[in-house]
Amino acid sequence: MSEACLRFKTIFLSDIHLGTRDCKAAEVTRFLRRSRCEKLVLNGDIIDGWALRRGGAWSDAHTGFIRLVLEKMEREEMQVIYLRGNHDDILERFLPLQISGLQIETEHIHASPHGAYLVLHGDGFDRVTTNCRWLAMLGSVGYELLLRLNRAYNRYRLWRGLEYYSLSKTIKARVKSAVSFVSRYEEHLRLLAQRRGCQGIICGHIHSPCDQRTGGVHYLNSGDWVESLTAVVEHLDRSFEVLHYKDFLTRIEHRTLPAAT
Repeated sequence: MSEACLRFKTIFLSDIHLGTRDCKAAEVTRFLRRSRCEKLVLNGDIIDGWALRRGGAWSDAHTGFIRLVLEKMEREEMQVIYLRGNHDDILERFLPLQISGLQIETEHIHASPHGAYLVLHGDGFDRVTTNCRWLAMLGSVGYELLLRLNRAYNRYRLWRGLEYYSLSKTIKARVKSAVSFVSRYEEHLRLLAQRRGCQGIICGHIHSPCDQRTGGVHYLNSGDWVESLTAVVEHLDRSFEVLHYKDFLTRIEHRTLPAAT
């Protein structure tokens, strides 16, 4: 018996970070396996080249995700757009590149009945990433250490019967400079969308899922598959949603989708 699937027009995934210990490869693979879509946009930091240079933590589950994407391209004729991020910036030297149903680019314009949406990873609007690459890599190491501490802390919480707790999200929410950075980042991207004549913009990079409209621009951030476990999906009625993995599993179980708007 075949597994039940949810159907979408387009799926946008970013910041999977294959090659790192904290990548939720099994979860994102299950999400994609139980989904059907015409187009999949892999919006940067899918493979973490920075981590792999330091030894990384590649597993069979990580290979499984890559294999699934290739299988869907062949069996379901799913179009795949791969946009380079900062952690997979090795792709820069090959862009643009098209191989059968796979396109590798720096950015993509997604056509929608609501107007054009500019899709890009978003690291170009992070001054640390663009101007001080060594500092960004140092920050990446610090983030990995924080996640390692987070794993140990959550093993204790699991033993106590408590739910998962994200230290990094708490820090982002409470440190004023981090909150200010996210706000400036989102504003820069909205202004870029306006300059490019786009009604919306879809990005990743900062691991902060978001769906909001400000100044006439629809800003969407697909989050990550390290802690948030979120994706941006375009439904068959062409509406957009930031979909959390837990909600996805619930809908798979009950086979329910939001009513058309």
